[in-house]
Amino acid sequence: MTEGDELRLEPIERRLAELTGRVERMERLAAPPAEARRESPVRPVPPLDRPLPPSRPAPVWEPQPPQRGFEELFGGRVLGWVGGVAIVLGIVFLMGIAIDHGWIGEQARTMLAFLGSTLLLVGGVWLHERRGRTEAALAAVASALSGLYVTLLVATQAYELIPAAAGLACGGLVGVAGAAIAVRWRSTVVAAIGVLGALLTPVLVGAGTSWLSLAFMAIALIAAVAVLLWRRWGWLTLGAFLVSAPQLLLWFAANYEHRLEATLGVLAGFWALYVVAALGYELRARGSDELPVASWLLLLANAGLIAGAGYFALDRAGHPHAAAAWIAALAGAHLLLGAFALRRVINPETGSLLIALGLGLTAFAFSDVLDGPALVVGWAAMAVVLAHLATRVSRKPELFGSNAERLLVAAGAFLALALGHALAFEAPPNAILDGVEHIGEAIVALGVCAVAALYGRFALREAFPEAARACEVLGAAVLLYLASVGIVDTVGVTGSGESRQWGQVLLSAFWTLSGLGAVVYGLLRDVRRFRLGGLALLGLAIVKVYTYDLAELEELARVLSFIALGPLLLAGAFAYQRGYGSSG
Repeated sequence: MTEGDELRLEPIERRLAELTGRVERMERLAAPPAEARRESPVRPVPPLDRPLPPSRPAPVWEPQPPQRGFEELFGGRVLGWVGGVAIVLGIVFLMGIAIDHGWIGEQARTMLAFLGSTLLLVGGVWLHERRGRTEAALAAVASALSGLYVTLLVATQAYELIPAAAGLACGGLVGVAGAAIAVRWRSTVVAAIGVLGALLTPVLVGAGTSWLSLAFMAIALIAAVAVLLWRRWGWLTLGAFLVSAPQLLLWFAANYEHRLEATLGVLAGFWALYVVAALGYELRARGSDELPVASWLLLLANAGLIAGAGYFALDRAGHPHAAAAWIAALAGAHLLLGAFALRRVINPETGSLLIALGLGLTAFAFSDVLDGPALVVGWAAMAVVLAHLATRVSRKPELFGSNAERLLVAAGAFLALALGHALAFEAPPNAILDGVEHIGEAIVALGVCAVAALYGRFALREAFPEAARACEVLGAAVLLYLASVGIVDTVGVTGSGESRQWGQVLLSAFWTLSGLGAVVYGLLRDVRRFRLGGLALLGLAIVKVYTYDLAELEELARVLSFIALGPLLLAGAFAYQRGYGSSG
C-alpha cells in the first residue's frame, strides 16, 4: 500500500471508530437493569386490528470513492508528468549545448541519449513494479519511450550512424517494449506512445517508400490492432489508422504505376485489416447500445481511402471498366459484412453503416459504368431490392431494430436518383411543350421509375402504410407525366421542333379527363386521396387552359380547348353533387 492510499484511508478509519463508539453508548443507555429483565413477565402480543404496513428494506451503505483534491492532483499527477517532460527537455538542451561547443561527437551524443532514455525506462518500470502504480512511473516510461524514438530519428536521419533497416528493427523493439508495458499496466498513454511510435518508425528513420518500410508498417499495424482490441482501446485503433494511412498513400503514389496488381493486393489487405480493427472492437464490446464513434469513423475513412486509391490507379492505367469493377467489389464486400453484422451480436448500427457504405459505393459504380436509361434501370432495381429487404427486416424488429427504416430510406434515395436522372436527361420538364429527342429512352426511364414506385405501393402496404401511399401517388404521377410526354411528342411536335396546336389541345383534354376519372373513382369507392388527386389535376388543367392555351394557341385550337374543358368540369361538378348528396 502506497503512502497516498494510507492518507486516503486515515479519515475513514477515524470516522468508523467514532461511529462504533456512538453505537456502544446508545446500547448501554437503551438496555434495562438486570433486575427488571429477570422480574418482567413475558406478555403476549395482542392481535392487531389492521395488518402491518410492508417493511422497507434497510438502506445499504456503499462507500463513495474518495474525492481527489487539488493537493493530490497537483502533487501526484502534474508534478510527475512535468518532471518527465523536464527530463526530456533537459537531455535535449544538454545535447544542444554539447553540439554547439563541440564537447562530444555524434556517436557519443547518440549513445548518451540512448543510455539516458534506457535508464529512465528501467527506472520507471522498477518504480512501478516495486512501489505501485504511480504517475511518476508512467511519466518516466512515457518520456523514455519518446526519448528512444527521438534518438532513432537523430541516429538515422541527422547523423546517418545506422542504416534504415537497423533503425526499423530498433524501432520495432521499442514498440514491442512499449506495447508490453502498456498491456501490463493498462495505460493508454504508454500504449499511445509505444504503439503509434512503432507505426511512425519508417518515417522517423527515413525508410522511404520501399517494400521493407511497407512490410514493417504492416507488421506493426497488425500487432497494434491486436493489442488495442485486446484492451478495447477503440480511439487508439483510430489513431493507428491516422498514422498508417498517410504512409500507405505515400507508398501507393510511388509504386502504383510500376506494379499495379501488387498495389491493388496491398490495398485489399489493408482494407481487410482496418475492417477487422473496427468489427473486432465491436465483437469485443458486446452489448453496447451506441455505435462507437471510433468504429464508424474508421469504417468511413477506410472505405473512402481504399475505394478512391484503387479507382484512381486503375483509371490512370487505362482500365475504366476495371476501376468500376473495383468499386463494385468493395460495395459487395460492405453489403456482405453488413448482413453478417446484423446477424451477429454486434451493435445494429454497425450493420446499417456497412450496408449504407455498400449502397453508396454501388450508386457510384452504376453511375460510372452505366449511362442513360440503363443507369435509371440500375438505380430503380436497387430501390426495389432495398424495399423488399425493408419488408423482410421489419418482420424481426427484435433482431434488426430500426434497420428496416434505414433500408426504406435508402430505397427512397435510389428511386429519387433514378427519377431525377430521368427528369434531367431522358424527359426534362420542357418535354410537355417541345417533346423529347428519343421517345424510346423516355418511355424506358419513366416506365421503370413508375414500376418501382408501384411495386413499393404493394410491397410496403403492411409494414409501412404511409410509405406505400406515397409510392402510389408517385407512381400515378410518373405514369401521367409519361403519357403527357408521349402525347406531345407523337402528336404535338413537327420535324422542325415547333409546337403543334393539336398536341396541346389533346394534352389539356387528357389532363381534364384523367382528373375527372380520378374524382369519379374516389366518389364511387369513397377513397379520399383519389378525389384530392383528381381535383388537383383538374386545377392544373384549368390553369393551363386559362394561361398557356389562351395565350399561345390559335383561335380554333383555343376554342377547342375551352369546349373540351367546360363539359368535363360540369360533369365533375355533377358527380360531386350526386356523390355527396347520395351519401348524405
